[in-house]
Amino acid sequence: MAELVGRLRPIEVELGRAWWESSTRSSPDANRRKADLELARRQLLADPDAFAAIRAARGEPDVNGVVRRELDVVHDAMVPNQVPAHLARRIVDLETDVEATFTSFRGELDGEPVADNAILEILRGSDDSGLRARAWDASKQVGAAVAGRVRDLARLRNEAARSVGYRDHFALALGTGELDEDRLLATLDEVDRYTAAPFRAWKATLDDALAARFGVGRDELAPWHLDDPFFQDPPVRGAVDLDGLFRHADLEALTVRTYDGLGLDVRPVLSRSDLYARAAKSQHAFCIDIDREGDVRVLCNVEPSERWMDTMLHEFGHAAYNQGVDPGWPWLVRDAAHSLTTEGVAMFMGRLVRSPEWLGRVAGVPAPDLERLAPRLAEARRAALLVFARWVLVVIHFERRLYGDPDADLDAAWWDLVERYQLVRRPPGRHAPDWAAKIHLAVVPVYYQNYLYGELFASQLESTLLARAGGVVDRPEAGQFLAQRIFAPGASQRWDHLVADATGEPLRAAHLAAQLAA
Repeated sequence: MAELVGRLRPIEVELGRAWWESSTRSSPDANRRKADLELARRQLLADPDAFAAIRAARGEPDVNGVVRRELDVVHDAMVPNQVPAHLARRIVDLETDVEATFTSFRGELDGEPVADNAILEILRGSDDSGLRARAWDASKQVGAAVAGRVRDLARLRNEAARSVGYRDHFALALGTGELDEDRLLATLDEVDRYTAAPFRAWKATLDDALAARFGVGRDELAPWHLDDPFFQDPPVRGAVDLDGLFRHADLEALTVRTYDGLGLDVRPVLSRSDLYARAAKSQHAFCIDIDREGDVRVLCNVEPSERWMDTMLHEFGHAAYNQGVDPGWPWLVRDAAHSLTTEGVAMFMGRLVRSPEWLGRVAGVPAPDLERLAPRLAEARRAALLVFARWVLVVIHFERRLYGDPDADLDAAWWDLVERYQLVRRPPGRHAPDWAAKIHLAVVPVYYQNYLYGELFASQLESTLLARAGGVVDRPEAGQFLAQRIFAPGASQRWDHLVADATGEPLRAAHLAAQLAA
């Protein structure tokens, strides 16, 4: 294992740097370097002799503690790579090609290229239904550009999964990600039950407001009457408009101030980050730990708005987690316990943007304004949870169908799920690969269950911090709890053990349900 890590670690570090370069300054050379390093990583993890040795060591009864954990982590990383070299190469090349398209693509609106931020600005502010429809369509154009390649990726990933004994890539991703498919499906059903009725009631009120705003009947409402192209976030008319509070705010300073209040210093990450939009740069947001030795970076495309304030708090939640892992752990477990735990922390921090306490103490909203906003903030927070939960149901169920049959009528399947879970009607006669415009389906496949579990963990973490520290804003004891009980252990124990140890109970949907009922 030490020999394997000695070869893997430098490749991982160089791959992180190449990924950063291709995301911040996309070019054919940068994209090719990233693809070559990704392939080198997969080839190393495909080493059959090393894999056989790891499997044998896992069978030894006297291997315990952190060594046992290291073996489990590296085993799960190696299983998906026990595939023929030519197949691995095809997958890497195609993934790189599709990601490069997403990075450089700009939709066309009225004959001109348009960035994602500009599309969102139209959908949030314009009362012109025609312009909104054209902007919404521009947001989906990348789907048509990549859909065929995403289907090809699904077929190739399935071929790889079956070669190592799994039904399809969906089952492989869960099985090697310490997640149980039956439990996931049961959780989806549970979340559906908790959210269906309150979401339907909230959506009916929203539809009334939107119909009045745009002067149409409720049955004439279309997806472009919503503020977000995928309906991941509630429209301002269905929640509360906080953009005015951030129009002249320094989002970097507010982010630093938030984490300072917890006793967590994110300035080193801020100094290495790339936060503002430009050409040939990814239009999305992410946090990356380059080397597991402190080189943590955030990519954003910040504009002064509630959405980007939420995103900054979210991404720097990931960063605080990465920074906080105990550097004394072996390299293999010097990482978050699981994607769902780091997503839970990030989601928990992003929620603060709608917290009266945070708005008053950190953002400096005057008391009279805060008093006026307070009644709507709770409803806005509830709406955000409902909308995101219903959106997550769409994506997870869709990905299961995508890998179940990549040749199916996915365009129709997507809208069937959108209509069922989000109560958004498909445009009349629409038959386009709108699903493929979601970058995660191509670039971060079978990941959305981590957002779902992350929301559950965020709710459970909030309950825990309320009981133990009285909250989170300007409470160093809350930061200390996060640092010691969540961040420091890294991946030295399974995620479900970490959650139970830190919060006193297994991960449950009950805390999310309690917030929706509040």
